Amino acid sequence: MPANLPPQYFEAEKKFRLAKNAADKITALEEMLAIMPKHKGTDHLRADLRRRIAKLTQVSEKKAATQRASMLIDKEGAAQVVVIGLPNAGKSQLVSRVTNASPTVAEYPFTTHIATPGMMEFKNIQIQLIDTPPLTEQSVGWWLPHMIRRADALLLVVDLSNAPLAQVEAIFTELESRKIEIGDKVKALIVGNKLDLPNASENYLTLDNKYQGQLPIIAVSAREGTGLEELKRKIYQLLDIIRVYTKVPGRKPDFADPIILDWGSTLEDAAASVHKDFAARLKYARIWGSGKYDGAMVKRGHILQDGDIIELHL
Repeated sequence: MPANLPPQYFEAEKKFRLAKNAADKITALEEMLAIMPKHKGTDHLRADLRRRIAKLTQVSEKKAATQRASMLIDKEGAAQVVVIGLPNAGKSQLVSRVTNASPTVAEYPFTTHIATPGMMEFKNIQIQLIDTPPLTEQSVGWWLPHMIRRADALLLVVDLSNAPLAQVEAIFTELESRKIEIGDKVKALIVGNKLDLPNASENYLTLDNKYQGQLPIIAVSAREGTGLEELKRKIYQLLDIIRVYTKVPGRKPDFADPIILDWGSTLEDAAASVHKDFAARLKYARIWGSGKYDGAMVKRGHILQDGDIIELHL
């Protein structure tokens, strides 16, 4: 039996072919389905349209779920550092070299479409790095500015072989357009990548002369592995955090799981981070590291240093 489809059906079919996104395609298919006459001659076509609507809906929902997941990456480890940059700066390769993440790495731009977290080991702590899509007006997802504001710090990655000074200025412009200002509220480290390419060293000197004293800066080659250990150290310094270790009287310190505190934290802050009741019950502590001598007795207001070992007495 022939389908005998009306002219309005073919108009809706044309809308489907011209649709740019899944939502518009679904709308056109539903319109085709509504216009189509109901008889045996259209049964097969109706079933095909329903399958196409279901498939597009599934794809659309999966994409939306991916976007939501990208925005809602929970902080893990000692800190969360978001990695941003323009297309083809080498962000993904850098993240893959210093963490356990496996973002897509390629020589062409726009290979990263979602946020990809990975954990970077530094000494005996873990720092979370998040690879993100290129920071351009066309590609910035609605979730990215929110993620940047929530981060403990940013890595601004630029390609040293291709006008890095202009790249940094473009990154600042993109951030400022979204009311994100690098400074006291948002810590940042400029990472000049692709040091192995021609003119990279000379371009790095120009970049360093411009931002020296304003922002920390480092030159690396993610491809060759140059400077990556120094990069880890600079990231740790950027975060302004310290590691404090605890010990039970008569036992050795626990070096596997340090307390992570902000720079300038006190013994009382450390006690509170161990357990919310410890700060109130704390009488004193013995300290190895920043005390006058190893095992010195200190009070709750003592300012701790990176690597201190404390023995709490309640």
